[in-house]
Amino acid sequence: MAKKLEITLTRSVIGRPKDQRETVKALGLRKLNQTVEHQDNPAIRGMINKVAHLVTVKEQ
Repeated sequence: MAKKLEITLTRSVIGRPKDQRETVKALGLRKLNQTVEHQDNPAIRGMINKVAHLVTVKEQ
């Protein structure tokens, strides 16, 4: 597993269920095309899997 992950919000959260909007917010994403960096761990991977259709992930 990579040590860091770059997560970018590529699709809007408008009209998405509340749990998906809160997951995106918990990842630290607020605006479209914003990128955040997180450590690679099972909790972050689970959050990414939940909103995989809204984000893109690059391993570093």
